[in-house]
Amino acid sequence: MYLTGTEQQALRGVFTLLAQDAAGNERDIRESLGRALLDLLRADQFASFVWDAGSRSFGARVAINMEPANLDSYAQWHQHNDPITFVLQSRRRATRVTEVMPQRALMRTPFFNDFLSRDGLHWGMNLHAFEGERALGDLRIWRRKGRGDFGDHEKALLDLIEPAFAGALLRAQRAAASAAPSDTREAAWALLSVREQEVARCVREGLTDKEIARRMAVGVPTVRTYLRRIFDKLGIERRAALAGWSAPPAGR
Repeated sequence: MYLTGTEQQALRGVFTLLAQDAAGNERDIRESLGRALLDLLRADQFASFVWDAGSRSFGARVAINMEPANLDSYAQWHQHNDPITFVLQSRRRATRVTEVMPQRALMRTPFFNDFLSRDGLHWGMNLHAFEGERALGDLRIWRRKGRGDFGDHEKALLDLIEPAFAGALLRAQRAAASAAPSDTREAAWALLSVREQEVARCVREGLTDKEIARRMAVGVPTVRTYLRRIFDKLGIERRAALAGWSAPPAGR
């Protein structure tokens, strides 16, 4: 793979960024990487989300050069009527939007006309990072129409970055989960009922709400009630934080 001098320098900056200890959090990592990718890939807009398998929605958004109101409409409606992202997510590697839907077909969809085009997003490329079956975070890079589509070279650059990106997110999540003193974590864990601890361990395994409900022989609403109680008791807000929580072994 041939790299220009500019690309080599930009990649060194990206890998240095992703190798740093997570002084902030995984949101900071995604935003800083997004700004670097706009330069490296000659792109115009960037967005990043974390997929929550339990609620079946994308959250924890980070965006650059996109209007907040338009992103709010994505959260409320467009992500549930999105013809491309779930296919891109299933690829588990850098993929151009035009590889999963021809551009002319995309341009005829409400997703394009009512969401993408409002911020000038025309040519897109996604990368979705996973740890096993657990989504860690994604990278959505877009260009305006006049720039032209991404090519195989840009895809290869993004794939090159993916292991370091996933590793940085994992370290940040684990650092956040272990930030409290161990005795505080033990005390918080002890506040959970036996069933709540079972649900928490299922989340750590990467199970969805439906899979947890099946394993525990309860309904999905019951699982979600347990999750709300767990979040309140542990002082966390998202499944990703629960997945990284340092829990005692089962039976303790």
